[in-house]
Amino acid sequence: MNPPDLKYSKEHEWVRSESDSVVVMGITEFAQDSLGDVVFVEIP
Repeated sequence: MNPPDLKYSKEHEWVRSESDSVVVMGITEFAQDSLGDVVFVEIP
């Protein structure tokens, strides 16, 4: 079940608003299992 406070992308990323100026980002468990070790992240 997906937590109601998370917004998901089609690429298995999620975001949660902590406040007006703070956002937490992550990836789903499926993405973690599929990717293995993440060694680089590029934020636009």
